[in-house]
Amino acid sequence: MKLVTLLGALLVAGTARAQTPPTKPVGKDSTRRDTVATLGGMRVTADRDTRPALTRLTMPVSASVTAKRVEETVNLMDTPDAVKYLPSVFIRKRNNGDTQAVMGTRVWGVSSSARSLVFADGVPLSALIANNNTIGGPRWGLVAPEEIDRVDMMYGPFSAAYPGNSMGAVMEITTRLPDKFEGSIAQSQSLMPFDLYGTNTTYGTSQTSARVANRFGKLTVSLSGNYQDSKGQPLTYVTGATFPANTTGGYAATNKLNAAANVLGATGLLHTQMTNAKIKLAYDITPTMRAAYTYGFWQNDADAGVETYLARTGAPSYAGLAGFASGNYGLLQQHNAQSFSLRTDTKRDWDVEVVGTSYTMDTDRQRFPTTAAATTPTFGDAGRVAVLSGTGWRTADVKAAWHKGGALAAHTVTFGAHVDQYTLSNPTYNTANWRVSDPVTTTVASQGDGKTRTTALWVQDHWRITPMLRLTLGGRYEQWRGFDGLNVNGSTRVTQPDVDASRFSPKASLAWTMSRDWTLSASVAKAYRFATAAELYQLVTTGVTFTSPDPNLKPDNVLASEVRIEHAFARSRVQLALFHDDVHDAIISQFQPLVPGSQTFYSFISNVDHVRARGVELVVSEHDVLIPGLELSGSATYLDARTLATSGRASATAPANAAIGKQLPNIPEWRANFVATYRPVSKLAISLGGRYSDAVWTTLDNADLNPNVYQGFSAWFVADAHANYRFGTHVSASLGADNLLNRKYFLFHPFPQRTYSSSLKYTF
Repeated sequence: MKLVTLLGALLVAGTARAQTPPTKPVGKDSTRRDTVATLGGMRVTADRDTRPALTRLTMPVSASVTAKRVEETVNLMDTPDAVKYLPSVFIRKRNNGDTQAVMGTRVWGVSSSARSLVFADGVPLSALIANNNTIGGPRWGLVAPEEIDRVDMMYGPFSAAYPGNSMGAVMEITTRLPDKFEGSIAQSQSLMPFDLYGTNTTYGTSQTSARVANRFGKLTVSLSGNYQDSKGQPLTYVTGATFPANTTGGYAATNKLNAAANVLGATGLLHTQMTNAKIKLAYDITPTMRAAYTYGFWQNDADAGVETYLARTGAPSYAGLAGFASGNYGLLQQHNAQSFSLRTDTKRDWDVEVVGTSYTMDTDRQRFPTTAAATTPTFGDAGRVAVLSGTGWRTADVKAAWHKGGALAAHTVTFGAHVDQYTLSNPTYNTANWRVSDPVTTTVASQGDGKTRTTALWVQDHWRITPMLRLTLGGRYEQWRGFDGLNVNGSTRVTQPDVDASRFSPKASLAWTMSRDWTLSASVAKAYRFATAAELYQLVTTGVTFTSPDPNLKPDNVLASEVRIEHAFARSRVQLALFHDDVHDAIISQFQPLVPGSQTFYSFISNVDHVRARGVELVVSEHDVLIPGLELSGSATYLDARTLATSGRASATAPANAAIGKQLPNIPEWRANFVATYRPVSKLAISLGGRYSDAVWTTLDNADLNPNVYQGFSAWFVADAHANYRFGTHVSASLGADNLLNRKYFLFHPFPQRTYSSSLKYTF
């Protein structure tokens, strides 16, 4: 935190010198009003659209949330908390500081991290190195909750400016730049009593965050930092078809397939110490041109422990089970992110944008033992070290817009070019002593390396046919390549052949403002999502879990369509969307026993010939409901997603065609959320929210008939309560509880039980 203190002092000192009137911030045109008035779980009332010009012109918004509404309604510990009430959005946050908080959307659920895109100020946070629930999670830590200005959502691949990864949704986080000296410091705490099987403990999180920013004439400087110390509930369990001989304890249970899976102990009890720091510099070259540079550093120092439920002659025992060994580990991650952007915002004639980004996993290693003692709760010295150091990506985008006449232009033509390269470096080494912080490694146990590269050109024209009717036509051409693939498993070494593909994706949307209160839009788009480096090459052998890649995957091939109608009443707004996705060669990951009845699982990836997802989404918001100051909003989504054709098998034991007509895995049929906010006085906001999802299948043939168990996906309803009070101009405090009704449920992992939270914030 020395850097925070030093820069803070410089910023404060600089206020005395910054006497010249500030340059008008690029994109802060007070005459432009946001046309989006609804957001899932919240309401927006004519807020200025502060997004970059090219983002405004290429990303039609379906839902939004502002920082003020987040502060009033959400128990905010991490950035993903800010979007929990957006329609059809689910963030898989298992604990505070979760590094694997992937986003599910209305058509694609968990295990589909590469089927949605997350940006902050036009810079990608999405980790398109993988399409999974581990390294595929967005880099949320690069955005401090305190710097969020607004969050906007686009559902579906209907803009040519985005790749096929937008087939689920695009989320754009806009952060705040100062007009004068400002800052904040906040302290947050949470406590979670957890009781499941043999674990009965209270886990806590302490977080300190700070932000300071200032404008020096044309230069703005913003610095944010965050330190979080958290302890979380078990993430995994050791299970067995039988109880180990000569032991007592454990809990009789079955798994999602209704096979015996007795719970023998808890693993993955994480103690995480996480540090984020970011500096952002912006310089207004002219009143309409801004250059910006951002550097972010993220460190995660974590240890995972285990808890056995077994005893031998009255003393705790690991019974020699490998699951205890792999669930006990040390993890050190140090990642660096950089971005540079040059943007104009003339709101007439020409606008341009250049963005370059780099993300590097400089240090990323997990060390763990390979053996557990048979009679005592100890581990052997021999172990393994799983390394991701050297993994990373670089992206570059050049975009331009021609919109002569500004908002009243008959044609707004946008076009651009894109290039990215993702590098996966993932060896796992053997070591004679896993206990030391930086073990000496010996031989390679397994390895999965490879790269992908994509280049693209795109163009689209927004044609204002009449003041009431607008047509957007566009297309995106992409060339993709997978190369330098290498897989090692023990003594077997395979160099994978290079693969390449090129595709063109046309887009079309028609929007009709039928009257002041009614709008109707229809969109159709083709999109292709190419396989990630991890899907092609990542080979994982960790404890009792194995992952098998496929270097010959075809891209997801989706034809998406949507009809959306919206009506505004005096105090409310209703939005209804009908959507349909037809997908060929869908890349789907399965999680199955290695052999029938085995407690050893493996994950494999394959193309499913033809799937279809269609549904309806309803979003409603209303203010001053029954009494002044009461605001209600919510959304409900129904999805019918099914397998129509597959040339492969759902599993090694499933009969042919067992998956035909079955619900797609990892996505619920029904989901809903709501939030009610009451402001009895201007300084106090009290909110009650709820989120619901029905049970989720995890197998193509829907064989997992027992969802409310470890590794299953339960139906769940979670209620949250939050109160925020402002003590004058500078001080605010919050109290709340997530999972207020203490619902115990599984989404593969056991999810948090009732969690109490509090925060105190000073703003200056």
